[in-house]
Amino acid sequence: MPDASGAEPRFLSPAQVAELLGIEVDEVIALVHDGRLRGSQLGSPPRWRVEYSSLAEYLDAQSEESRRMALWRQSNEASFPEVWGTTPLRRD
Repeated sequence: MPDASGAEPRFLSPAQVAELLGIEVDEVIALVHDGRLRGSQLGSPPRWRVEYSSLAEYLDAQSEESRRMALWRQSNEASFPEVWGTTPLRRD
């Protein structure tokens, strides 16, 4: 979500992050508490802010996890009887 100057903002509000991810604000705060997003309470009164770079890293990690899960499902569906030792042995 670049600003008018074209530079990325350093911090985003939880509402901005929630909108970008399509989730609720409470879920964004939970991701911060879980350490999956980097955030800080800034200002007076303190309000949560999430680092823009953290959001990009989170999205990259989610994409990688999805890619690995897809590969895992493909490998589970593949049939390799000769590898798994389930082919009958020939006795000549």
